[in-house]
Amino acid sequence: MSSTDRHRRIAVIAGAGPAGLTAALELLRRSDITPIVFEADAQVGGISKTVNYRGNRMDLGGHRFFSKSDWVMRWWQEMLPVAGGELATGEILKLNYQGQVRDVVPEISRSESPDAVMLVRRRLSRIFYRRRYFDYPLKLNAATVMNMGLLETLRIGLSYARAQLGHRSPEASLEDFFINRFGDRLYRTFFKDYTEKVWGVGCQEISSEWGAQRIKGLSVTKAIVHALSGFSRSATDTAQQRTETSLIERFLYPKFGPGQMWEEVARQIALRGADIHLGHRIVGVERNASAVTAVSVKDNATGSVRRVTCDFFVSTMPIRELTAMLQPDDPNVFRIADRLPYRDFMTAGLLVKRMKSSGTGRGAANGMPPDNWIYIQERDVKIGRLQVFNNWSPALVADPDTIWLGLEYFCRQGDELWSMDDGKFLDFAARELEKIQMIDRKEVLDGTVVRVPKAYPAYFGEYSQFGQVRAYLDRFSNLYPVGRNGMHRYNNQDHSMLSANGAVNAIIDCGRGKSDVWEINAENSYHE
Repeated sequence: MSSTDRHRRIAVIAGAGPAGLTAALELLRRSDITPIVFEADAQVGGISKTVNYRGNRMDLGGHRFFSKSDWVMRWWQEMLPVAGGELATGEILKLNYQGQVRDVVPEISRSESPDAVMLVRRRLSRIFYRRRYFDYPLKLNAATVMNMGLLETLRIGLSYARAQLGHRSPEASLEDFFINRFGDRLYRTFFKDYTEKVWGVGCQEISSEWGAQRIKGLSVTKAIVHALSGFSRSATDTAQQRTETSLIERFLYPKFGPGQMWEEVARQIALRGADIHLGHRIVGVERNASAVTAVSVKDNATGSVRRVTCDFFVSTMPIRELTAMLQPDDPNVFRIADRLPYRDFMTAGLLVKRMKSSGTGRGAANGMPPDNWIYIQERDVKIGRLQVFNNWSPALVADPDTIWLGLEYFCRQGDELWSMDDGKFLDFAARELEKIQMIDRKEVLDGTVVRVPKAYPAYFGEYSQFGQVRAYLDRFSNLYPVGRNGMHRYNNQDHSMLSANGAVNAIIDCGRGKSDVWEINAENSYHE
């Protein structure tokens, strides 16, 4: 090690997802601290990566590039400009945390590829229930009344009115949250079964905090007002700052999927001389009473382990793993962290020749629905959501005459679904789509399976005591947990980026503290 290496300040970053890569690039842009990124996977992006299967690209979970943060929206466009161009050629706008312009600097090396762009996409998602399509968010229109029946529509309306005009229950659970906003009947029709399919537990067991983060200010009234105001919205406006996120109608999307964004960020990091080590997992953390001093890193290819000292440690690894490596003296902290619940995720990618019905009467000739994704509310199948990748970006599909679908399943590692052989699982998924009359299995051309462990930090069980774990982690002055798993918080990628940027602010301004980081996606300005 040279004398220069000994004196430079090092920030070890665990994970090359949105949070880890954002932290690395911001440190390079704004400080003399050298980030070193270790990623256990063979590619960057975390759950925001793009999986390429024989030229057909999969977006795991569906990632709309929309944020109410100006900083995030500008940051994304620095990497991949919007097709047609919003920023001046050869320049990027660098912004501070509040989204105000700091200065204009030459771009270090923006990709010259015509494919290095984001597209403006129209958002459409619907609910599939009783073998029929419903608008999402639900609309009080003729189609909804026809699908539900007049009597059931009236019952739902009365239930909603009682919830708005009557006494509201204290919101101890997610069930309370839903009923207070939508009424008992609408909750049991459109929210209860799907939510329990996602999380694997009853809504009464889930903290209302999940609803506060994922649904927030949305209500039936706002949905109706939004629908009536549609004529005044621009067809190309992607800011939509005052619109509830569940009502957002347009969003940005990288031409080749979300991973294209994070591959470009990784390229920018490499151009600035920092290292991203793929296939390297952090397996140990050394610390004293108040700081992390070093990490142990395992090379997945060789099995060798090396020690890396650090001045700062930015962690996106699951809190369960991080806490175990820190070896807390308090057994209660270890117990809570070890039992924090997660929900795992599987996607069956199915390439089909055609589908049976789009449910619109105006769909494509091959029956492809116009949706980005469809919520499957049917009780007799396990599929939770259906992605139609063609409608995210045509470039995700190798043959435009085929339909590239992502069938999403929520599960737990080791359960029946997770343990199913890939071939058997693909057949199972195809049978489910056939059962609900969306495809004929004979039209399936190819398929693949992707498993994502710990995709969703869950808000039940030991999570109620999470504050004790957070207090313990905050004792280490140079440790910054960020991102979805790093904070055990159901963050979108923009929230993960904001938490990383907050950590960089705290690192640069040593007296700033970490409270701003934990406030991300916990206060109204970050809600979507």
